[in-house]
Amino acid sequence: MANTQYLVLLRGINVGGGNIIKMADLKACFEQGGFGDVATYIQSGNVLFESGETDRELLTGKLEQAISAAFPPYQARIVLRTHAQLRQVVADAPQGFGGQPQNWRYDVIYLKDPLTAAEALRHIQAKPGVDEVFAGEGVLYFSRLIARASQSRLTKIVGSPIYQDMTIRNWNTTGKLLALMDARTHA
Repeated sequence: MANTQYLVLLRGINVGGGNIIKMADLKACFEQGGFGDVATYIQSGNVLFESGETDRELLTGKLEQAISAAFPPYQARIVLRTHAQLRQVVADAPQGFGGQPQNWRYDVIYLKDPLTAAEALRHIQAKPGVDEVFAGEGVLYFSRLIARASQSRLTKIVGSPIYQDMTIRNWNTTGKLLALMDARTHA
């Protein structure tokens, strides 16, 4: 059986001088765990790899334990997505999302299973005229008007308890991660 290509999004590393993890060390942690074709992208904790494991819940638990053991006192909470799932995130973006980067900042809020977009939306309030939030499969698409970014309610999300089950990547990073995964498939 062929391996599945996965993406792990770590939350809360290399931000504001806390939970510093070097990407070379993170890559080595995955390789020592027996995962194949491991690569990282930028310092925010994006790891691409292959595994024969198809049980995503089991794989998530294994990875969280391994990362936590390798980098104490960091307690890993990851979002795991397959290549197909990431492709769907990009394909399902609201019409025009990412299309006006001179006026808007675009982010994808990835939800840790079993949190659903419907449940997450109950805890997120957009500021009218500043923020726009759309639900997707396992994600929220969040945009904020650059001219009024200081009024955005995105910071309230980051400070809320539900944020422990989310991680955020900007739209450009999401597109780059998909491109990397696509290139690995066609290599």
